[in-house]
Amino acid sequence: MTYSTAPLISVLLRDRVVADDPSLVDALMALPPAPEAMKKNIRKQPKGMTLLEMTVVILVLLSLIGILFTGARAWIRGSDKAGCIINIRQVQIAVRSYQNLNGLADGNALDIASTLIGSSNFIESAPVCPSNGSYTYATTIPTTGTLAMTCS
Repeated sequence: MTYSTAPLISVLLRDRVVADDPSLVDALMALPPAPEAMKKNIRKQPKGMTLLEMTVVILVLLSLIGILFTGARAWIRGSDKAGCIINIRQVQIAVRSYQNLNGLADGNALDIASTLIGSSNFIESAPVCPSNGSYTYATTIPTTGTLAMTCS
């Protein structure tokens, strides 16, 4: 194995050169100085986002979407409850109207489904629970403050 006999040259910081041959020193000093990026060996930041940053952004967005869907579900439940209350109120009004028109007392037998619900009756069609529950009708005219229909 053979080694080169060329003079050893080492480059130091701040453009100072040390060499065994003075002619090499003169030739190296005539060269333009190295750019700053080469002197400091700075690594440039790549453009874009890393996988970890993308994962964090996706997790934050999914969390916000989850919160949005939770709020939407609560809003739908509230609107279903309001629709159910409106149906109960309409049946209650129909029962009291029927009671007053026919001069009936509290506790008299009453079949709400056949007497009050139907074409040309107090309620055109049977109420449907918006939250997919079912309604239970009272079998008698309820006392004041008692509901004639309940939702389950």
